[in-house]
Amino acid sequence: MDKKEKKRMDVLHQKVAKLQQLLAGAKQQPDDPAEVPRLEQELAAAHAELAELKKH
Repeated sequence: MDKKEKKRMDVLHQKVAKLQQLLAGAKQQPDDPAEVPRLEQELAAAHAELAELKKH
């Protein structure tokens, strides 16, 4: 794993943490009904990219 991949993994870990907080808040206070599925989709995409990077 090179420096670029490590940096990308760090950024993705930060993004996952942020999305999890946003998702928790959106579930507690559902102002926009489309927000929860969108956040879940972004979170799944970030997890998928992390899994792909870990394979290398």
